[in-house]
Amino acid sequence: MEKRNTFSGKLGFVLAAAGSAVGLGNLWRFPYLAAKYGGGIFLLIYILLAVTFGTVLMITEIAIGRKTQLSPLAAFKSLSPRWGFVGKLATFVPVLIFPYYCLIGGWVTKYTASMIFDSQAAASDTFFSDYVSGTGEPLIWFGVFLAVTTLVVIFGVNKGIEKLSRILMPLLLVITVVLSVYVVTRPGSKEGVKYYLMPNFSQLSFKTFLAALGQLFYSMSLAMGIMITYGSYFSKEENIGKSARQIEIFDTVIAFLAGLMIIPAVFEFSGGDKEALSTGPSLMFVTLPKVFASMPGGKYIGALFFFLVLFAALTSSVSILEAIVAGFIDTFKSRRSATTLAVAVYGLILGAVCSFGFGIWSNVKILGFDILDFLDFLSNSVFLPLVGMLTCVVVGFVIKPDSIIEEMELNGPFKMKTYYKVMVKWIAPVFIFAILISGILQSFGILKI
Repeated sequence: MEKRNTFSGKLGFVLAAAGSAVGLGNLWRFPYLAAKYGGGIFLLIYILLAVTFGTVLMITEIAIGRKTQLSPLAAFKSLSPRWGFVGKLATFVPVLIFPYYCLIGGWVTKYTASMIFDSQAAASDTFFSDYVSGTGEPLIWFGVFLAVTTLVVIFGVNKGIEKLSRILMPLLLVITVVLSVYVVTRPGSKEGVKYYLMPNFSQLSFKTFLAALGQLFYSMSLAMGIMITYGSYFSKEENIGKSARQIEIFDTVIAFLAGLMIIPAVFEFSGGDKEALSTGPSLMFVTLPKVFASMPGGKYIGALFFFLVLFAALTSSVSILEAIVAGFIDTFKSRRSATTLAVAVYGLILGAVCSFGFGIWSNVKILGFDILDFLDFLSNSVFLPLVGMLTCVVVGFVIKPDSIIEEMELNGPFKMKTYYKVMVKWIAPVFIFAILISGILQSFGILKI
C-alpha cells in the first residue's frame, strides 16, 4: 500500500477544498437559480443557509475524514460497520457524476477555444446543438479535459491537486473580480444589479428555500465524499472550524461574483427579461455567447469568462476523481497510477455513452430522461440528499455528535456545541429529506419548482 499523502499545510488544504467546491455549480447554476427565484431574496437565503447548514455539514465531513484518515468508502465502515453502506453510497455519487461532468468540461474546453478563434460562430443559434449532437468532435474535447484531470490526480495530493489549486484558485478569483467589475460598470447594468442585490420579500417562498438549500450541496461539494476524502489528508495540527469557514467564504464569494457578472449582463442584453436567465444549460452555452458578441471587446471578455469556467470545472473534476481513486486505494490497497487510469477508462466509456445520447443515441430514454439527464437525476436529486441525510443520522444517532466535537477540539474549543448537536440531529436531516422528496417529484414533473 502506498503511503497516505497529506496537504502541505492549511493553505494547501483550503485552496484544494475551495477548488473542489468552486465549479459549474457556482458559475452556471447559481446565477440562473438566483434569477429564477427573485435575485436578492435568493441571495440572502443562500448566504444564511451557507453559514448555518453549510457550516455544520462541511465541518462534519472534514472531521469524519480527518478522524478516520480514510476516504468515505472505508471511513463509515470504520465508524460503524453496520452503517458502512453509507460510505458506498457516498462513493457512488462521484462515480455517477465523474463521466458526465468531464463531458461538460469538454464542452467548456471547446467553447474556450471557440471564443478565442471564432467567437461569432459560437454566438450562432445552432452552434451548441450542432456541436453536442456530433459524434467525433465532442469526444475529442471530452478526451482532452479527461486527460488533464487524470494527469493531475496521478501526480497525487501534493504535486498534483495542491499544486494545481495553488495556481488556479487565486487566478480564478482575480478573473472573476475583473469580469464582475467590467459588467457592473457598463451602462445599462443598473437594473440587473438592483434585481440581484435588493431582496424582494414578496418573492420569498418555500420553493426559494428548497432551491437555495439544494444549491448548497452542489456549490460546496457536500455529500459527494469529496470533503471527507480531503479531510483525510488534513493535518491534525490545523483547525477544522476556521478552515471550513474560509472554504465557505471563498466558495460563496465566487458564487456571488458569478451572479454579479452574469445577471446584469444578460439583463442588459435581454432588455430586463429575467426569463432569459432561467434557461438552464443554454444560459452558458447559448445565451452568454450572444451576450459577449453584443459587447465591445466581447471576444476577449468571452474568452476570459470561459477560461474562468474551465479552471473551475477542472479543479472540481480533479476532486471528483480523487474521491473515487482514494476509495479504491483505501479499500483494495491498489497503486494510485493504475487506479486512476482504470477509473479514467470507465469515465471515458460512460462519458462517450452520455455524449452519444445527444446524437446517434438521442432516441434512447431512461424513465423519460436523456442518458446524461438520467445520471444527473440519480446523482443530484436522489443520492446527494440521501447521503447528506444519512451522514447526519450516523453522526447524530450512531457515533453521536460528541465524536465529531472531540475531533474539532483537538485544536481549541468548539464554541457552537449545542447548536451543532441540534442542527446535525434534528434540523438538517429533516430539511435534507424535504430536498430529496421535492427533487424526485420535480424531476418527474409532479412538483413545479
